[in-house]
Amino acid sequence: MSTPKPLAAISLDLDNQWSYMKIHGDEGWEEYQSYFDIFIPHVLDLLDELELKITFFIVGKDAESEDNRKYLRMITERGHEVGNHSYSHESWLQRYSYDEIEKEIVAAEDAIEKATGQRPKGFRGPGFSWSYDLLKILEKRGYLYDASTLPTYIGPLARKYYFMKSDLSKKEKKARKELFGKFSEGFRKLKPYFHDLGAGKKIAEIPVTTMPLFKTPFHLSYLIYLNNISPVLMKLYLGLALFLCRITRTPVSFLLHPLDIIGGDQITQLAFFPGMTVSSDEKVKVFKYVISRLMRYFKIISLKNLSELYYHDNPVSR
Repeated sequence: MSTPKPLAAISLDLDNQWSYMKIHGDEGWEEYQSYFDIFIPHVLDLLDELELKITFFIVGKDAESEDNRKYLRMITERGHEVGNHSYSHESWLQRYSYDEIEKEIVAAEDAIEKATGQRPKGFRGPGFSWSYDLLKILEKRGYLYDASTLPTYIGPLARKYYFMKSDLSKKEKKARKELFGKFSEGFRKLKPYFHDLGAGKKIAEIPVTTMPLFKTPFHLSYLIYLNNISPVLMKLYLGLALFLCRITRTPVSFLLHPLDIIGGDQITQLAFFPGMTVSSDEKVKVFKYVISRLMRYFKIISLKNLSELYYHDNPVSR
């Protein structure tokens, strides 16, 4: 009898053109430019080709736009899960008050449900931002899981690099001072676990998977970067990461971003952004290779289903 494959889930943070401009400090982001008309059909056709169902984390502000809604509805019509990615996509959500966070969550989930017909059961904070107030609000509103943590030690280095490449003012950098997390995030668990919220209340955490032992990221943005240096290096790095996940029995939560799958040749307004000189065809080639390796060694399910299995195996009072 063959041994069942370990589990993996794939998710995509559906950050729109304006949100990249906002976090980069570019003027004009308040006009809320969108590339959904180009990107969403592109990625959905690609996922259909691979017979793959994933989780899309959607920003509430985008779901309020009539122009965006017909594209967002396509996501659920094609059988994918949707999650809450906050209303205004601010990567310093952990600095909000309880009431401010609740307003963000409620506004986003209402807009997402209206646009897609599906109410989110999972949340991921922009820039991996989260707080215990956030978790308490999610639990209160019936969410199954949070997926905001990235257990890695290199967050401060990533933040420093990002600031070097941005046009942010000192004030904007101060507001983003916890972007990508602290060094201490590297000590967090890689496998799913429960946050204890007190009074017998808990919520599941499904971390974005980093390489076991080393805690270095291997989501697609990093693999695209490594592939630009050396395709052989990228394949060796990915192979090691997946091998360590298998021998440590770590379920994989694999993260995608739109600019991992589409290049500046199609989204010309963001051609200046890091990695956008890589063509869409080359990015799709890397994506297909990575997904083929995941599907070879892991059974792909949604984050919602992964969290439901975790609750089943580790029952708690809800």
